[in-house]
Amino acid sequence: MKKKSFTIKLILFVLLVCAILFVARFSGHAFLKMYVEAGTGSCLKIPILCMMPTETIINPVIDDKFINSLIPYKFPKMNIAIPKGFSVMQETIKKVYYKKKKLSHAEKVVYLLHQPSDFFVGLYPQLKKQGVKDDYEFIRRIMYANLNRIKNVTDAFFVIMKGIFTPDLGDQKNVKMVEFQTQDKRGFINYNLSNTAFDCNVISEKGGFFKVYIKDKEASLDLAQVLAIINTLVNVDKA
Repeated sequence: MKKKSFTIKLILFVLLVCAILFVARFSGHAFLKMYVEAGTGSCLKIPILCMMPTETIINPVIDDKFINSLIPYKFPKMNIAIPKGFSVMQETIKKVYYKKKKLSHAEKVVYLLHQPSDFFVGLYPQLKKQGVKDDYEFIRRIMYANLNRIKNVTDAFFVIMKGIFTPDLGDQKNVKMVEFQTQDKRGFINYNLSNTAFDCNVISEKGGFFKVYIKDKEASLDLAQVLAIINTLVNVDKA
């Protein structure tokens, strides 16, 4: 009787292992998606997880009159020019700089972050085997990550990073993602169509990675003006 019971348990165990292997082989991506949803959120809760850039802007025309009206700011790692009326502060990557900061109550704030070249590929060197050779490719993978298109662990990683990397943009159902390229910079801008928040991720050929998060409750800026502001970014070490 005991032998029969053991045989039944062994058969059930083998069947369970076979089922797990089958799921891993043919339905692994579905479970990866469920895992990400459980930890990060669904596309219903965080719509940008299923969004991707829909437009590419190449060499945008810069309004010199607008540039001349900007106020220059100098920080330890970077220089930038910002419109009058904005509070400006530089942060470090160790801080969640867009949430509950001392300036979070302000109507018009610009948060700045800078990291040297190859910062992200140095932070995650194992991704080089997945074709991520530089910081631009790292950021591009984040921006094009899509919860509904997860096929492997790398896809899941970038979807999770997208949730972490994206600051508060208001109602995400009204968010637009665009890619841009200038002579010495390229990157991505995510912004609310009400023009109250802009999340700019910039890779500079002369200065590494810049993140510029603009909170503008008065909607005083448009996309063209934000691109002009990005054009003023300079890495101090390379200036």
